[in-house]
Amino acid sequence: MTEDDIRKSAFAMPVHNPAYPRPPFRFINREYFIISYETDMDALKAVVPEPLTVNKAIVHYEFIRMPDSSGFGDYTESGQVISVLDSDGNHANFTHSMYLDDEGPIAGGREIWGFPKKLASPRLCVDGKDTLLGTLDYGTHRVATGTMGYKYRALDTTAECRKLAGTPNYLLKVIPHVDGSLRICELVRFFLRDVDVIGAWEGPAALELHPHALASVADLPVRKIIGARHVIANLTLDVGEVVYDYLVSAESLKLAVNQ
Repeated sequence: MTEDDIRKSAFAMPVHNPAYPRPPFRFINREYFIISYETDMDALKAVVPEPLTVNKAIVHYEFIRMPDSSGFGDYTESGQVISVLDSDGNHANFTHSMYLDDEGPIAGGREIWGFPKKLASPRLCVDGKDTLLGTLDYGTHRVATGTMGYKYRALDTTAECRKLAGTPNYLLKVIPHVDGSLRICELVRFFLRDVDVIGAWEGPAALELHPHALASVADLPVRKIIGARHVIANLTLDVGEVVYDYLVSAESLKLAVNQ
């Protein structure tokens, strides 16, 4: 390959056969099971990056089925999203952890947007006749179990559509240099686009989290269940934007001190 060939065709690794195509990605019948709960404020403040702030100790634990996603295929994920305020005072979400079972979206999510994705075995299904069940296993160890009454009470799909489409989502993207030092450290913002909520429900729910050294969801312990939602939607995961560069900020501070 010539230098021009590389510059023209390089997109992702491996360069001759990338693990994923270019975004955006369209999801059909994406199924969310979200349990919102109160946790410890000090635990949240320890993991939410500035300039985001925490004004209430609320975590949303998610189990998500994606049976039909362009470029990524059929997979499931699970993890924690924290309610935050951004630097403009907007209510927003910060994705703290994600565990999933498909290499393409793990690589693409980490490399493009900075999703904190790790390989594990999440599952979302109807258990018996009346229970929505979400589980997360890391290796052979059960890390999380969530249950909710299946389609217990209908929710306003228009309101759920506004939540999904209107809420800014933040990620902390970190990529190392070849010498092991920090090469990229950015706060990234993205939105979900072209959202169409097919159905939405709420109901009684329970959530159990278990300690694990490499899947530390229990570090944000469940103190009180606030509510749970089951949402099925079509949507597009759009490209993101860098809203804060921690390395540029650090370099500017260093120059100011030296002057």
